[in-house]
Formats: sequence, C-alpha cells, structure tokens
Amino acid sequence: MANLFDPPRFIAVEGPIRVGKSTLAEILADTLRARRIVEPEHNPFLEGFYAGKKTSAFETQMWFLMERYEQLRSEKAQGFEGTAVADYIFEKDKIFAFMNLSDEELNLYNRYYNMFREKMPTPDLVIYLQASPDVLKQRLRRKGVTGERAISDDYLQQVIAAYEHFFFHYTSSDLLVVNTSDIDIVNNNADLQMLLKRLSEPIKGTQYFLPLGTERQV
Repeated sequence: MANLFDPPRFIAVEGPIRVGKSTLAEILADTLRARRIVEPEHNPFLEGFYAGKKTSAFETQMWFLMERYEQLRSEKAQGFEGTAVADYIFEKDKIFAFMNLSDEELNLYNRYYNMFREKMPTPDLVIYLQASPDVLKQRLRRKGVTGERAISDDYLQQVIAAYEHFFFHYTSSDLLVVNTSDIDIVNNNADLQMLLKRLSEPIKGTQYFLPLGTERQV
C-alpha cells in the first residue's frame, strides 16, 4: 500500500534529563534507517555547574550553544539528505539559559543565540517526552551518572516546568507530546511498539500520545 502522507524527514526528540530521548532517537534512527544526530556531550564545565560553581553556568551554556550550532550547521550544509533524527532541538539551549544565567550574561548570550538561530534547520516533527519529577528522580538514581548525582530536586522541578512552558507555546513544527510517566519506552518493548505505531501515522499540529490510547488534537 502506498504511503498516504509524506513522513517527516527531520525528526527531533526532546525532554528533560533521563526522560529517554537519546534512547528513543537511537531506536527511531535504526527503525527508519536514518542518520542520527547526537547531542554534543562531554561539556568540560558541566560537572562544575552541577556542583554549584558560580562561573560554570555561563561557561556551560556557551559551550553547548557553540557545539550545537557547529553540529547543526554542518548537517544543514550537507543538505539533510534522507531522514535525520536528532536527540535535541536548537531552541532547547535557550530554556537553560533563561534558567541559569544572570541578566548581564543572558544579554551577551542572546547576541550569539539570535545570530545563530536564523541559520539553523527546523525539524518537521518534534517528539516531546514528559515524565513526572518522581519518575525522573528514579531514572536518575538508576542511571547513576556521577555528575548527575548533584542535581537537586528543586533544579529538576525547574527544568520540568521550563520544558512544560516552552512546549505549551511551541508552534515551529508538528509536535507529538508523549507522557512517559506510566509507560517505559526504554525497558518495555510493548510500550515502545505502541509509540512506534503512532509515529507511523500522520501527526499534524500538536497531538498527545496517552498510555490508555486516547488522543486529542489542538
């Protein structure tokens, strides 16, 4: 049977730390035989930031901004041939900048962000993974990454709230919001297959994937 819709060529997966975005991006890339764009890692300033070092917030933010810009600029220059799946969107950088930078630092940061943003590609589809604070705390403990142990409950709550606010107003791409609090797409294959089936169908505007199979569109 022929496809009744054009599938997205550039997909991005987003959400707060340990929500499962990198795992889902990897699975999607394998399933779609797509090129995977992996978020830059090994930020040398991140551990100091989690430990509360005052100067690390601006250093951390600028490192991520430059690395993400260079990576996506390179992808755009190659023409995004075929399908690509990324485990971040460029705008996510600004979520954390607003949370962590002083007014003076943010002013300087924005000069670079605004210059870079207009050169960045926009995804055809964004998959936003949600989870409750308690679920994310459990996943953080289970993962046991050394630097992440310093993440406080208050900071995690702020991150979740910032993501919720951002995606409530997000209109740049088609958007599928997936609440993973009651499903486990990383460790439960049935949950994963249910989500992959939904992603094989058209998504227009903002839609919500709910574990009980009820969807609504706005």
